Amino acid sequence: MPKIRVLPHPECAPAGALIEAAPGTSICDALLAQRVEIEHACGKVGACTTCHVLIREGFASLNAASDAEEDMLDRAWGVEAQSRLSCQAILADADLTVEIPRYTLNHAKENG
Repeated sequence: MPKIRVLPHPECAPAGALIEAAPGTSICDALLAQRVEIEHACGKVGACTTCHVLIREGFASLNAASDAEEDMLDRAWGVEAQSRLSCQAILADADLTVEIPRYTLNHAKENG
């Protein structure tokens, strides 16, 4: 099974994390299953950017981003060429290194 190395994040994974997940699993589901509490305000349907992650290693192994995901990523804070919505990025057989950005744009949380 592929391993996901999560770089340290002050809220979601202060010490970082190393988790295993089955191919075909979204990065978001894999993280949540291991108690890495990444935000996912839209319910993991790709309609927000709160689960935005930066893929530091293994980007080419993921499924291709859809046009809708690319459009949504245009709204994300700190977007880079290796950005993905973790709810839409599906694991293959390769290991990944993932960075959760320090900030997200969560209008429901910020205005609620």
